[in-house]
Amino acid sequence: MSKVKITIRPNGPYRVEDPEGVIELVDAAGTAVDLTGKPAFSLCRCGASVNKPFCDGAHSRVGFQAAEAAVQAEEKK
Repeated sequence: MSKVKITIRPNGPYRVEDPEGVIELVDAAGTAVDLTGKPAFSLCRCGASVNKPFCDGAHSRVGFQAAEAAVQAEEKK
């Protein structure tokens, strides 16, 4: 069984690899986004794409800067 993999691209989109097509992507209204034929896709996180929720490369044109590193949880003492 293949795993779903989501990769955070530097100052870019979330790259989603879903070889078995198990992901269901829905918009804010609960409408399913058609992922037919898309075993991998990139999701916009800059907000400038004209093809939302998918990335169209607009992050490069708008100079999007993102925090890339995961924030580590503080250890309890």
